[in-house]
Amino acid sequence: MAGLIKREDIDAVRERADLREIVEQYVTLKQAGIGSFKGLCPFHDERTPSFHIRPQIGTYHCFGCGESGDVIAFVQAMEHTSFQETVERLAAKYGVELRYEDGGSGPDQAEVGRRQRLLDAHKIADEYFQAQLLQPEAQIAREFLTGRGFTRQHAESFGVGYAPRGWNNLLNHLRTKGFREDELKLTGLFSEGQRGLYDRFRGRLIWPIRDMTSTTVGFGGRRLYEDDQGPKYLNSPETPIYKKNQVLYGIEYAKRNIAKKRQLVVVEGYTDVMACHIAGVDTAVATCGTAFGEGHVKLARRLLSDDGSPAEVVFTFDGDEAGQNAALKAFNEAHQFSAQTYIAVGPEGMDPCDLRQHRGDEAIIALIDSKSPLFEFVIRRRLREWDLSTIDGRVGALRATAPVVAGIRDTALRSAYIRELAGWLGAEIHDVEAAVNTAAGATQRQAPQRGSHQHSGRVESAGGRNGYAHDVGSSAPSFQRPDTRDPVVMMERQALEVLLQHPARLTAEQWEEALTVRFTAAAHQVVHDAIRIAVARVSDPARLVAAVREEVPEPIRSLVSEMAVMNLPATDEEHLDRYCQEILNRLVELKIQHEKANLMGRLQRMDPADQPEEYRRINAELMDLEKRRRALRVTD
Repeated sequence: MAGLIKREDIDAVRERADLREIVEQYVTLKQAGIGSFKGLCPFHDERTPSFHIRPQIGTYHCFGCGESGDVIAFVQAMEHTSFQETVERLAAKYGVELRYEDGGSGPDQAEVGRRQRLLDAHKIADEYFQAQLLQPEAQIAREFLTGRGFTRQHAESFGVGYAPRGWNNLLNHLRTKGFREDELKLTGLFSEGQRGLYDRFRGRLIWPIRDMTSTTVGFGGRRLYEDDQGPKYLNSPETPIYKKNQVLYGIEYAKRNIAKKRQLVVVEGYTDVMACHIAGVDTAVATCGTAFGEGHVKLARRLLSDDGSPAEVVFTFDGDEAGQNAALKAFNEAHQFSAQTYIAVGPEGMDPCDLRQHRGDEAIIALIDSKSPLFEFVIRRRLREWDLSTIDGRVGALRATAPVVAGIRDTALRSAYIRELAGWLGAEIHDVEAAVNTAAGATQRQAPQRGSHQHSGRVESAGGRNGYAHDVGSSAPSFQRPDTRDPVVMMERQALEVLLQHPARLTAEQWEEALTVRFTAAAHQVVHDAIRIAVARVSDPARLVAAVREEVPEPIRSLVSEMAVMNLPATDEEHLDRYCQEILNRLVELKIQHEKANLMGRLQRMDPADQPEEYRRINAELMDLEKRRRALRVTD
């Protein structure tokens, strides 16, 4: 196999390659606005141009057939080349020097030998760490395990080890085994400083990370000493043999049981996997320092066979905010499963390891048995985002949750959740049923094609409402196109277009405001969440769209590209600046209106005589919000 190209070099190719120059080899382009071009789509027959590109952000999208992507994806589609071959061609054209993860390229025997040397080094390191767990220095590691209810036999079963303190213990050990310096650098087991290589894992409890064949490809280490300034958990970096989004910890123990029982339990940590297996939940696995994503889904589908027979995926998450967000991300990826997806949250937010330690093995089994559909969690989570004591809040909550209920194919189960949702909202059942039926009807009217999208009186041809459907039988959320006939949804769409296309035009204060707004359309909220994540990790505005596409689930990526190339209604730079500011001000004004409505509802339910100070405080907040709203109008 050819060596994998380093990620930073692929990014360099994307940044340096001229999308317009490449596309114009196949398509005649004409100016379509500031920084935008359009032409006849090369992917389908059409008479009216619907293929748009925006070179400065490296994105294309066809409003006719929905094809979208970056310069690499375009060349792949046109030339029918592989991803690696495409990157190599573009790198040669634009003068980008490529580096490979394995130090070279080409499917030669030398590469095969290098890979085997990496595997040999990990096998020796695995044995070394396990042996060190028995040494006197590792007393702290053994106490950590026993303190969490694990015996020596448990540690041996899972290959748990210990990395001794010091800078070159493993390094010297592998050198004595004949490994050269260039080989050691590729293993990911060492860091490099001014004095050369030194051990990456020092003074840590170690778990081996193995692939489907039970071959050790990486390690995870837990901090044990108070003076250790490193992260609580430290994993191997990505190497030619270890890709964190393609590996699940514990898969070597769980794979047969997953296939046999048609069940996959996803937990958050190494000790959680151990606790589950010891308690009898032998289908448990965990990701290795990353969120459950598409690569993990593909791995799971191979084990679950995905042949249509009943199967389930159960996610267990901590009850804290991070766990809640992880559950939402899992729900966004659930569309790739045909299995039903569930969530199980331990009592008092305890994870499986804590649960077993305090309440025994039976408690873990009970935790998995108490699972609830993942879509129910999403409904409840969305309800918590609204103030249900106000009319505005109840209406917004119904709009946010009705599409989720509408996606339930089991009619009896859908009816049951309509009644539940009515109770949670304090609404009439027939009102909730009408909202769900409207959402369901919009789903049925959903067309695969993307319609034209004009800013003046525009109506998108796809008739989906604000949200996404969720199929109980397949646990697959099918994201619907937000209906921009709704003025609020239309404004959300315009705001996202501004954020994606012109991030550099926003001040730090505007970004802070924009990233705290809550969107009513579910698909818009998913994109907004992805923008918030991407902004935190991408410093170059030109990379924002690509980073957002990586964060959203597959059904939303085309929508991101569409918004990234949409022609904004501006004829010059001054007009464009004014338009961007106006849209952002309207977005913030909507947020202020929501806050004012909630405060007004509280005032209406309050007796000023009983709570005079609180009454005055809320009135003062209302006055401040109104001042902010008027200030926005002044700047329009």
